[in-house]
Amino acid sequence: MVSSTSPDKLLAQLAKGKPVPAIVLLGTDSYLLDMCRKRIADAYVPDPGLRDWALSRMSARESGWPDVVGRAQMLPMLAQLQVVFVEDVASVERLSEKGRDEVVEILSSYLDQPAPFTVLVLEMKSMDERLKFSKLLAQKALIVELELGEETASLLAVEMAAELGAKIDRAAAALLASLVNGEPARVRTEVEKLAAYAQGASSITVKDVEALVVSERRNKVWDMTDMLASGRRDAAFAFLENLLREGEQPPMIVGALAATYRRLIEARELPATTNKFQAAQRLRMSPDIAEAAVRNAHRFPKRRLVAALHALADADSQLKSSAPDPRALLEFLLVRLSAA
Repeated sequence: MVSSTSPDKLLAQLAKGKPVPAIVLLGTDSYLLDMCRKRIADAYVPDPGLRDWALSRMSARESGWPDVVGRAQMLPMLAQLQVVFVEDVASVERLSEKGRDEVVEILSSYLDQPAPFTVLVLEMKSMDERLKFSKLLAQKALIVELELGEETASLLAVEMAAELGAKIDRAAAALLASLVNGEPARVRTEVEKLAAYAQGASSITVKDVEALVVSERRNKVWDMTDMLASGRRDAAFAFLENLLREGEQPPMIVGALAATYRRLIEARELPATTNKFQAAQRLRMSPDIAEAAVRNAHRFPKRRLVAALHALADADSQLKSSAPDPRALLEFLLVRLSAA
C-alpha cells in the first residue's frame, strides 16, 4: 500500500528523476496545488519548448475515464516523458455504484500496467475513503496531501523571500508561519509585503514581522484559550459568537485552536518561571504570546492538553466529512475543551 506524503517530500522525490505512474494532489490549497503542478512539470518535462507536446490537461467529468486512460497510453511526441493533469476527479463519487465500479475497473487495469512514459496526476479537493475508487488510489498511487506544518511553512517563507530577492531570518520566518497558521498562500502574501517593507535592509527580522503581519486570528484564539484555561466558559462562548459574527470560518477557528494547543504542549515542557523572551526563543513566537502560552500551559496537566487535541481532531473530522451545524459543533467543542 502506498502511503501519503507531503509537498516537500514530493519535491525531494521528484529531484531523484524517477517517474511516478500516478500522483494524487489532494487538498484545497491553491498555492500548493500550483506549486506541485509546476514542480512536476519541471521535473519530468524540463525543456519548455516541449511542453506544448508533453503536458496536457483533461477533465475526468467531461472527457470520461476511457479517454483519460487512452491519453495516458498514447506515446508523447518528441519528449521522452509526458504529464497528464486530470481535474474533476472527485466527480466519480457522484456516479451510481455501477458507474463507480466501471471507473475502478478501467483505472485499476491501467495502474496494473501503467505506461512507462506517462505521469498521471489526479487532482482532488477531498477523498471519500470508504469508496473502492479511493482505496484503489491509496494502494496504487502516490497521494500528496496539500498541507504544510508550521516548520515546513517557515522554510517555504525563506524560499519565497529568496525568490523575491530578499532574505528573512529563520526566527522571523518561524514567527510568520505561526501567525498565518502555516497557510502557504498567506505566507506568500505576507512575504511579498515584508520584502517591500524591508527593502534596502540586510534581512527581514522578527521586529518587521511583528510590525507588519496581520495576526488577528491567532491573537483572538490565544484570548479564547486564556478564557478556557481560566475556567471562563461563558466568556469563551460569547467570544466564539463574536468570531462567527465577524465572519471567521469554523474550520479556521478549529485549525487555529489546534495549532494553539500544540504550542501549549510545547510550552508545558518549559519551567513556569521562564521569562517571555526565553520562551519566545524556544517556542518561536512573539514574547507576549509566548508568555501567555507558558502561563496557560501550566494551568493544565499534559494529559488534559492531549485530550484537547483529540477533541479538536474530532471536530475537524466532522467539519470535513459531514454536514453538521457548525455553530452547534463549535459550542460542543468548547464544552469539551473547558472540561479537558
